[in-house]
Amino acid sequence: MATILSIETSTEVCSVALSSEGQILEHHENYDGPTHATLLSAYVKDALDYVRTRELKLDAIAVSMGPGSYTGLRIGLSEAKGLAFGMDVPLIGINTLQLLVVSAMFNNFFDEDDLIYVPMIDARRMEVYTAAYNPALEAVVEPQAMILDEQSFASLLDSHKVVFMGNGSTKAKDVIKHPNAIFIDGVKPVALEMTALAEKAFRESRFIDVAYSTPLYLKEFQATTPKKKVL
Repeated sequence: MATILSIETSTEVCSVALSSEGQILEHHENYDGPTHATLLSAYVKDALDYVRTRELKLDAIAVSMGPGSYTGLRIGLSEAKGLAFGMDVPLIGINTLQLLVVSAMFNNFFDEDDLIYVPMIDARRMEVYTAAYNPALEAVVEPQAMILDEQSFASLLDSHKVVFMGNGSTKAKDVIKHPNAIFIDGVKPVALEMTALAEKAFRESRFIDVAYSTPLYLKEFQATTPKKKVL
């Protein structure tokens, strides 16, 4: 098993976790909003201090690649790239939507074997970043930006129980009224839940390029112009 430092900054949560041999050694999370720029480096320092004082060998850096917040993803990936380059260890990219699914599966029990999992990350208004996965994390619907309406995932819902989770699923609950829809509240992408995905990627040597990797944005960034104050 590997010792891996995981970083997750794709939503309002800022989190870092250190794992070794499948066990969590240290983790930090903050749920109070976009605090990545001020907290991330301190969390990373604490994890690296743990590695140094216990004389461990860090084998890889894992980072959540999105989709999610443009700013959060850039901050997290920049930090991860700098660490991987400076420490000469490989970089692992984790799909944030798959991370939400893993969190839902690990923390909830379902009797059905043919469930479909639909993670959703808020993309403002009625739009979400989403996909659909079977229990083996194989994509049934590829990651995409989707504007929700009452027909969203209708064909899947007609043939499967579908589990919705993530901060975008609250909006889905208001428009998707199907008896096969299951909504799980409170599932957030955090570094603590990245361990299984990161270790699997490490075993399979699925690493990403330290210099040229970019976040999974799913749609182009659109800057907005601040409104002028009325005097």
